[in-house]
Amino acid sequence: MADGDGLVTAAADAAPIIRVRGLVNRFGAQVVHDGLDLDVMPGEILGVVGGSGTGKSVLMRSILGLRRPNEGSIEVLGVDARSNDNATRRHIEQNTGVLFQDGALFSSLTVGENVEVPLKEYCPDLSDSLRYELALLKVKLSGLPGDALEKFPSELSGGMRKRAGVARALALDPPLLFLDEPTAGLDPIGAAAFDRLIRTLQQALGLTVFLITHDLDTLYAICDRIAVLADGKVVACAPIDEIEQCEHPWVREYFHGPRARAAQDAGAAARPPNEVSP
Repeated sequence: MADGDGLVTAAADAAPIIRVRGLVNRFGAQVVHDGLDLDVMPGEILGVVGGSGTGKSVLMRSILGLRRPNEGSIEVLGVDARSNDNATRRHIEQNTGVLFQDGALFSSLTVGENVEVPLKEYCPDLSDSLRYELALLKVKLSGLPGDALEKFPSELSGGMRKRAGVARALALDPPLLFLDEPTAGLDPIGAAAFDRLIRTLQQALGLTVFLITHDLDTLYAICDRIAVLADGKVVACAPIDEIEQCEHPWVREYFHGPRARAAQDAGAAARPPNEVSP
């Protein structure tokens, strides 16, 4: 499918893992989404960008079933995400991991206990020792040392809390990972390291990643496609080299400034040779 600028929004030979059609979200008289369409393809990192107030987080919450949209259809992993059926909701929840902007860790629980929360809810028959071992595995997978398992969120740096949030998001081995501004508040070195972590996890685990970000470095370094929200819709969705050709005013301003050029150079240098855009 292509948008008005001829940008491809989804490969024709694969079924989307997320399919959104005609989405409408209103807050009183304010219309945030007005007939929004989006496909997210299996195995990709999709970067979602847009100006303030374009509803990036609202879109994510609608897909996750945390907000019921006013109109439209949403399919996630082949089921209706708007359904109130308990089995359907449980299927989606077990197969999606979420990292919110602040990590959303329980401050009264250790990192290990935070990671064990979804395991206790969805795998109640696991023994305490096996839950502990699984939590330790996820913590190490997220790039934290094993002793972080016993620490409280207040004892961790911002970057470590985000990694702990990733560990919890991966607790149930979901195929679909949602990240809301994952590098916000990190210094450039920490942000670059987090980008590398996400790409490594995506490749090693075969994840599909829905990533909301304002970080141009992240977009150029790890995203396979970019979805641009503006005017209540997805105005472009394509690989970044095609997005750069889009004539929409916001897209041109965002992707053609000096910061974008610097990010493009850094992203090209960071990607393996077979991932560098021609």
